[in-house]
Amino acid sequence: MDFELPEGIDQIRKEIRRFGENEIEPVAKKYDREEKYPHEVMDKANEMGLLGASIPVEYGGAGYSVLETSIICEELFAIDPGIGFCIVASSFGTEAIQEFGTEDQKAEFLEPVARGEKISGAAISEPHAGSDVSSISTRAEKDGDEYVINGNKMWISNGSIGDFFVVLCQTDPDAEGRYNGFSQIIVESDRDGFEADKIKGKLGIRASDTAELIFDDVRVPEENVVGTEGMGFLQQMQFFDATRVGVAAQGVGLAKGAADRALEYAQEREQFGQPISEFQAIQHKIAEAYTDIEAARNLTYKGAWAVDQGEQITKLASMAKEYGSRVAVDVANEAVQIHGGAGYVDDFDAERFYRDAKILQIYEGTTEIQKNIIARELLGKGMS
Repeated sequence: MDFELPEGIDQIRKEIRRFGENEIEPVAKKYDREEKYPHEVMDKANEMGLLGASIPVEYGGAGYSVLETSIICEELFAIDPGIGFCIVASSFGTEAIQEFGTEDQKAEFLEPVARGEKISGAAISEPHAGSDVSSISTRAEKDGDEYVINGNKMWISNGSIGDFFVVLCQTDPDAEGRYNGFSQIIVESDRDGFEADKIKGKLGIRASDTAELIFDDVRVPEENVVGTEGMGFLQQMQFFDATRVGVAAQGVGLAKGAADRALEYAQEREQFGQPISEFQAIQHKIAEAYTDIEAARNLTYKGAWAVDQGEQITKLASMAKEYGSRVAVDVANEAVQIHGGAGYVDDFDAERFYRDAKILQIYEGTTEIQKNIIARELLGKGMS
C-alpha cells in the first residue's frame, strides 16, 4: 500500500497556497460582503493556469487528474470557499463535452474556457426538481435542424455570467424507462429567449454567481446536442463519481481552513490568565477537528485515485461526499465556538467559513441522497 502522492503535487500545493494567501485572502471578505463575482481574481487565476485545470492539454487545459484537481480544490477552499468555488466552477459542464462531445464541440467550447476567455455552466436542477433529476420538465422539441427549448433551471452556478451552459432537457417525454428520453444540449447565453436572473441573499459562497435560467423558445442547432440524443440522464450520472469526490475535497479544505484559524485564535486568546488553548475542552475540540479532517482527506484521496484508475466508485464517492461535507460543517461549527463571541461577527473568518460550509451538504446531491446511494449499493439495489 503506497500513500505517496504523485511527483510534483507538493509543488502544485505550495503554489496554490501562495496564490491564495497573496491574491484571495486579502479580498475574500470584500467579495463575500458585496456578493460580487471576483473577475479580477479570476484573471489572476487564469494566469496561474487554474481555470479549466481538468481540461485535457490538447484543448488548452492543464490536464490535471482528479486527484490533482482535488488537492487544488482543497487548498483553494482552505483560503476562501467562496472565491475557491468560483475558480473550480469556471469549467462546470465541460465534463460532458470532454467525454461525449464531438471534436468540433471540443474546439469551440473547451479551448476558450481553458484560456479563460469563456465561463461555462451545467444546468440541471429546476424549481420543482432538485434531488429528483428524472423529474425535470425543461423541454427541447425538434423543429427541422434545430431544437426549441422551453423551461426553467434553478440554482445554476455561473448562471448570470456564463457564456454557455450544458442543459439537461427532455427530448422524448414518451420514451420507455424513467431515465430515458433526456439529452444534454449546449446553449449559448446570447441566444434569443435566454434569460438569467441572479439570485442574491445566499447564506454562503456569496462571491459565486448563482441564477435562475429561463428558456423561452430558445433555438439551438442540432449539432449542439452532446453525445447521443436520449442518453443525457445516464451520461450525467457518470460524472457524479468525480464531482462528488470534488465536493469532498471542498469539505476537507474548508474544514482545514476553519480549524487552522481556530487553532491560531486559541493560542492568542487569553482567559483566566492563560491562552484558551491550555484548557482541555478546547484541546479536545482541536484534536477531534484535525482527526476528522485527516480521515476525510484519506477517504477523498482514495476516491480521487480510484476515479483516475477508471474504477466505478459510486458508493465510495457518496461516502466521501457525505463524510467530507459533514466534517466541514462540524469543524466550522466548532471553530465559531472556539472563537466565542468573536466568531459571531465578521471581524474574523470563522463566521464566513461556517456559512460557507452548509452548501456542501446540499449541492451535487444532498446528504440524504448520498446515504440513499450508499445503502442502495450495499443492498445491491440498482436504479429502476
